[in-house]
Amino acid sequence: MCLFSTTTKQTTRWFLDELHRRYHLDDVVFLVDGADYLGPVLAEDGYRFQIVQHENRNAIERVFSEVERRTSSFANSFSHVELVTAQSWFEAFAVYHNSRQT
Repeated sequence: MCLFSTTTKQTTRWFLDELHRRYHLDDVVFLVDGADYLGPVLAEDGYRFQIVQHENRNAIERVFSEVERRTSSFANSFSHVELVTAQSWFEAFAVYHNSRQT
């Protein structure tokens, strides 16, 4: 997926188009917060959505916040090492992670 530095109707449509191509969003209901442009874009493009104000989304925000925190911490761990060291660590981690899959 592509990352965009701003959120506009057009970038939202590009994101949704790519998301739909990859995951077939026919039965999906999007939870929308206070982003004024998002509801109209979803409605215009035929997606189902529900506006949620600070109730159920708090649990989701905690998960994303924790993922963001851990990703930042993880990236900082490798900010001062040589590429070969980081690559070696990632390869070792991949072996470990794959061995734990059932």
